[in-house]
Parts: sequence; C-alpha cells; structure tokens
Amino acid sequence: MRISARADYAVRAVLELAVRQDDGPVKAEAVAAVQDIPHKFLEGILGDLRRAGVVDSRRGGGGGYRLARPATEITVADVIRAVDGPIVSVRGERPTELEYTGSAQPLLPLWIALRANVRRILEGVTIADIATGTLPEPVRQLAAEPAAWENP
Repeated sequence: MRISARADYAVRAVLELAVRQDDGPVKAEAVAAVQDIPHKFLEGILGDLRRAGVVDSRRGGGGGYRLARPATEITVADVIRAVDGPIVSVRGERPTELEYTGSAQPLLPLWIALRANVRRILEGVTIADIATGTLPEPVRQLAAEPAAWENP
C-alpha cells in the first residue's frame, strides 16, 4: 500500500487546522507555509475535504478553513478517503469486487485481510489522537517493533 502525496498533505493540513481550531479560520496560505505543501495543490485538497464534510470554508478577510466537526470525530481514514477514495484497492478496484479462479483464489482473502488491517489502523486513529500525541496503544506497539522501521 502506498500513501500518496495527496493523502499525506491532506492529513497534515487537517492536523494543522486541528491544532489551530481555537484561532478561528486558517488561511490556506498559512497551512501551506507551515506544512511545506505547494499552495495550489493544497487548494485542490482542501476543496475535496470540504466536499467530503471534513472541513468548512469561509470567504473574506476573516475567512479561511476550519474543521467541520471535532477532531475527535475525524479519523485518518476519513481524510484519506476524501482525497484518494477507497483505502485499499487492487488494480483500482475494491477487493470485494474482485474474482479469482484456479490457483489465484487464495489471493482474495489475503487482499480482504490486508484491507481489514489497514482500515483497523486508519479508522482507529483520530486527528485529535495525532494532535495530542496520544496514538492508540495498538498503533504505538506496532510502531515500536524494530522491524517496522526497516525496509526489506
């Protein structure tokens, strides 16, 4: 599985809005500068996030972006789906839409299990968890494994 630049930027932008939530709407330019995200690219991402109901926007001098709901109610999966679509796909299709025959039949449960594990992690971590530095224990345990930091 790959995390696209678009998904990475989206999570970082939403996180930036979460930590500034009490400051009122935040300009896209400010998010782009602090998170080192190309401004034009960020505008498109924020549009997708707005259409998905993750962020709200307000025009004008005091305008900008803010979270559409509390950070405790927005998961990393919500953000990724808003900008990239389904979390795990195979050849652009959801695993549940695939069919394999012959010796490839055992692949389907493998892809389904992969999707279930990825979803378990990404749906189990909220933007608030990241903003406060309190990742759920299962995530911390996985990240603490030395092999998790190695590239085979």
